[in-house]
Amino acid sequence: MGHVQAVVPMKLELLGAGRWFDTLQAVAPLDLVVEDGEFVAIVGPSGCGKSTLLRMVSGLIPVSEGEIRAGGAVVAGPLAELGMVFQQPVLLDWRTALGNVLFQVEMRGHRPGPWRVRALELLAQVGLADFAGAYPHQLSGGMRQRVAIARALLHDPSLLVMDEPFGALDALTREQMRVDLEALWMQRHMTVLFVTHSVDEAVLLADRVVVMSPRPGRVDRVLPIDVPRPRGLAARRHPEFLRREEEITEIFLARGILRRQAVDTKRPKD
Repeated sequence: MGHVQAVVPMKLELLGAGRWFDTLQAVAPLDLVVEDGEFVAIVGPSGCGKSTLLRMVSGLIPVSEGEIRAGGAVVAGPLAELGMVFQQPVLLDWRTALGNVLFQVEMRGHRPGPWRVRALELLAQVGLADFAGAYPHQLSGGMRQRVAIARALLHDPSLLVMDEPFGALDALTREQMRVDLEALWMQRHMTVLFVTHSVDEAVLLADRVVVMSPRPGRVDRVLPIDVPRPRGLAARRHPEFLRREEEITEIFLARGILRRQAVDTKRPKD
């Protein structure tokens, strides 16, 4: 697996943070604290401002009101201590898997040579030890997303922000990626903010799940998830998983985000 570098996790504080786009309120002022090394998942309907919230946290767009603090400092621009993974891997077609991982440090103005061993270790940790020289077109969708995760972790970020990183993957690949991500997080203990449309995925991964309302996005509920780790394939049978998944589903039913008939057809018959 290679040497695992120590990570200093970062506390994240959203203090009345909101965002407008002209006359459209995308994210209502909200308060949320993500503790050092905590894994927090955000789940909510399409258009509720989840991705906007991540861009605010990352410093890619400014807040319209309130403030966001990372490690005690106000976020006023892109965070150097942050790693970000998008729904699509966004790899450079003309660079190998190793070259794509190293591209991150090149963009930061560093020579890639000293980072090569570390990049190879990360590729091994995400199961791509034998594919360092492969180009994106030679990799499956799940493998390309693993490269993107390794790239985001190369500089040992204190905060990892993930915007539906498994959304485009098939069900089996998505499940394996979920297990692998939890293992990486348990090794490194960075703070993680993870956006997903999947209630199942949120409950399986997170220490706490933030349930957001329809636009303008507000924090509807924050639910602690008391399921022992590591949460392998059997975690879905744990009573706490079943209880929290049902609770979040009922919130969405009550808000009209889900329809009862659609939910019932997915449940096994007695």
